[in-house]
Amino acid sequence: MAVQPIELILARQFGDSMSLPVFLVDPEGNLLYYNEPAENILGVRFSETGAMSQDEWTTMFKPKDEQGNVLSAHDLPLVKTLTDHMPAHGSFFIESFKGESHLIHVTSIPVEGRPKRFLGAMALFWNSMPL
Repeated sequence: MAVQPIELILARQFGDSMSLPVFLVDPEGNLLYYNEPAENILGVRFSETGAMSQDEWTTMFKPKDEQGNVLSAHDLPLVKTLTDHMPAHGSFFIESFKGESHLIHVTSIPVEGRPKRFLGAMALFWNSMPL
C-alpha cells in the first residue's frame, strides 16, 4: 500500500475515534477506511473488504432512492464532494451485506492538505432503523 499523506492518516485516526459511521476516500474515490460504527450499518467489517475502488463501493452497498431505483455514483454526496471539492449532503437507502435496508443521511466534506492540496473526502453518516 502506498504511503498516505499525514492529513489522511490523521483523518483515519479521527474517524476511528468517532461514534458516527465514517467513510474516508482518496482523491480518486478509492475507499481507504470505514470505522466500526459504519461496519454495523454496512454489515461487513473493513478488515474483510479492505480498500476498494469507487466503482466497487458505490455499487457494493446498493444505494437506492425512495422508490427502490439504484442511484448512480454521481448522485451520492461523497462522490459530489470528490467532484466539486465542496461539502455535500443527502439521504438515500442502502442494502447491507446482511440484506437489511437502511435509510442513511450523509454529510461529506473535502480533506485538504497545505497549501490547498485536495487529498480526498470524508463522509459521516447515520441511519434510521433497518426496514
